[in-house]
Amino acid sequence: MEDFDPPVYPAAPDEPRFIFERSLRYNTNVEPLTASKKLRRYATGEVDDIKGLVKPYGVAAHNGRVYVTDTVQRSVVMFDISNSSYKEFGNEKPGQLFKPVGIDISSEGEVFVADVSAQRIVVFDSEGTFLRFIGGKDHFRRPAGVAVSADASKVYVIDTGGVDSQAHHMFIFDAHSGEHLSTVGERGSEAGQFNLPLQISSAADGTVYVVDKGNFRIQSFDADGNHLASFGSIGRYPGQFFSPKGVSTDRDGNIYVVDTAFGNTQIFNPAGELLMVIGQRGQSSAPGNYMLPAGIDVDEDGRIYIADQFFRKVDVYKPIGLEEENSSAK
Repeated sequence: MEDFDPPVYPAAPDEPRFIFERSLRYNTNVEPLTASKKLRRYATGEVDDIKGLVKPYGVAAHNGRVYVTDTVQRSVVMFDISNSSYKEFGNEKPGQLFKPVGIDISSEGEVFVADVSAQRIVVFDSEGTFLRFIGGKDHFRRPAGVAVSADASKVYVIDTGGVDSQAHHMFIFDAHSGEHLSTVGERGSEAGQFNLPLQISSAADGTVYVVDKGNFRIQSFDADGNHLASFGSIGRYPGQFFSPKGVSTDRDGNIYVVDTAFGNTQIFNPAGELLMVIGQRGQSSAPGNYMLPAGIDVDEDGRIYIADQFFRKVDVYKPIGLEEENSSAK
């Protein structure tokens, strides 16, 4: 649409920091429409083979590739924007996925996926080839979130447990050997305890942030799992939470928290002070509107990726002044 005016955040009169760049839904959002395809369309009326998201949950981006867990398709969907290609993986043994939710990418390019139904972490290379498992039923009840340390040495796994369980933990593993290093927390509301934790993110400085959903807060830990701080409370005002779900961090240490009930993402500084809000709850799938936002990631360039389960999309926002990412398809 020639007259499309992409939303910016924050809105005027404040100085804008981020602008909507694109939505990812289908393979056609990244794959180019070649001359031969155009000719076949014209000559035969052929319709493109459309593939895409059905129920996205987690999202992770690295070097122009966007990886999205899809709980209905039981796979990871990869939008390779830099190379204008699309792929789905995780639907074959031995690394077959059953209900993939949390996802993260290490600095080495390995893709770590939390499979809540299979009760394990599944590791793939950047192309989607299975590498190994971490954890399993001996450790996990409902592993929902996974994060890899900046140096790719440790893997942090959040176990939601369940309403009838006291096993609400953060597990720490060696990222390469899979050795279980420690278990952090238990069910409760005190500092370092959890109540239905969901997602997790590891910042560049080693700080680990956990969405403690049932306690309506974000908790931070050092790289060894020692509790550092908490922020947030239940409420409907900016800076509060009602149904926090996804979390990510940027290179400056700011914390991005998706709230499903609000339909937005709140951005906090490392001290837990609210900086700004992106998005709003809306009835249409227009850019910036969300009904069931779940996962979020911030890449090395500062782009924000927000996955919405209801609208079956990932919205991408780029910092003002950053050049648009290369792709021959829009």
